[in-house]
Amino acid sequence: MDRISRARGVWLPVAVWAATRAVVLLCVLRVLVLPGPDVTTDVSVIYQGWFGVLKTGTFPLNDVTWQYPPAAALAILSPGLLPFLDYATAFFTLILVTDAATLALLLRAGRRAEHRPAGAWVWIAGVALLGPTAYARYDLMVTAVAVAALFAAVRRPRVAGALIAFGALLKVWPALLLTGAAVRGRRARALWRTAAGTAAGMTLLLVAAAPGALAFLTFQRDRGTEVESLGALVFHVARHYGWDGQVLLNYGSLEFLGPGVPFVSTVALTLSLAAVGWLFLWRVWARELRPGTLCEAAFTATLLFTTTSRVISPQYMLWLVGLGAVCVTVRAARQTLPVVLVLVATGVTLLEFPVGFAQVVASDAWGVALLAVRNGLLVAASLIACRRLWVSTRGDGRGRTGRGRTGTVGVVRARRAAAGAPAAPPELTGTAPQPRTEGAPPSP
Repeated sequence: MDRISRARGVWLPVAVWAATRAVVLLCVLRVLVLPGPDVTTDVSVIYQGWFGVLKTGTFPLNDVTWQYPPAAALAILSPGLLPFLDYATAFFTLILVTDAATLALLLRAGRRAEHRPAGAWVWIAGVALLGPTAYARYDLMVTAVAVAALFAAVRRPRVAGALIAFGALLKVWPALLLTGAAVRGRRARALWRTAAGTAAGMTLLLVAAAPGALAFLTFQRDRGTEVESLGALVFHVARHYGWDGQVLLNYGSLEFLGPGVPFVSTVALTLSLAAVGWLFLWRVWARELRPGTLCEAAFTATLLFTTTSRVISPQYMLWLVGLGAVCVTVRAARQTLPVVLVLVATGVTLLEFPVGFAQVVASDAWGVALLAVRNGLLVAASLIACRRLWVSTRGDGRGRTGRGRTGTVGVVRARRAAAGAPAAPPELTGTAPQPRTEGAPPSP
């Protein structure tokens, strides 16, 4: 019976994954056509154009839409591994393979002690809810690297460090995976040193390999406020009261340009800096790094920066879905409600882009309503995630869930000790050193 149950636990999610991905593939191959703009033009036009430039041995120096770190070139060049397919079909095929590998990671992790298979379902649902956009951008590849890094961190900190560095050189945001990493202990030092060394080495290699590797640092300098961002809601409403700005294609996305836009963009940047301040304050006050802290902190930090960004492209939701899937897989993590809100927001994103994108650009009531709901869900998820992360690492009894002073960490260690299993390495996932009170016994 146990063997049958385990088989069902694998084959059911795999079957659902296959069915949903078949629909997504039919959409990107234009067999099924959703209303709204063709989301595959980024691959068939923009990516393929970059592919031609990168093959000549240089980065797209004269294209301000190239706004990615140097390792992104590897993702753009990867369809060349399948020369028997046209560029777009090869790209979609590689995304499908990466998607399957991510599901396999989540299913495997879900069978471990103190883990659960729910994370695989979050991944299955999240990618399906985003629709064809999930396969028409290279963000799924980056998210797969981030998921692998979080799962590797417990036992293989050097592998995790290398993956984090590689992910950051693909699209910057995976650097946020270090938010919840410990800074003391042998394993922690291995993680940080490997991440720093890999990032430095790969950057030097890519800079030496082709000119323009760091051009992306200045290509976003004069961006406006993208029409789907949180700050854009101000101008969507203002257009109905005589605001005389306009929506233009700028730096590869549709942005508001006109009076007040620089101010709103500055507010968005200020909110992102405030998020940095809050994360710093959390690290200073955190007393207990639990088994789920690494993934919870990564999810929360990425959620904060996504929500406050002056650009919230639909594919950004993949980052949150992947990190949320890891959080739900780890039983000790307490981000289930924010992850559910992210999944709902991902479904609304499909309605907003591509289905209702014309209404969003025109600031019609339906488009603005969809945008307000999606961004409102992200704000709510951010606030709840911050509170849960703060409470879970206070180490003062508020995060115990009724299990005694040692909370979840003590329960995990007790169970593992009873089963004869080795305890999780405390340097990355366990309890941080606690200050002793005179005459009191040391914390367990």
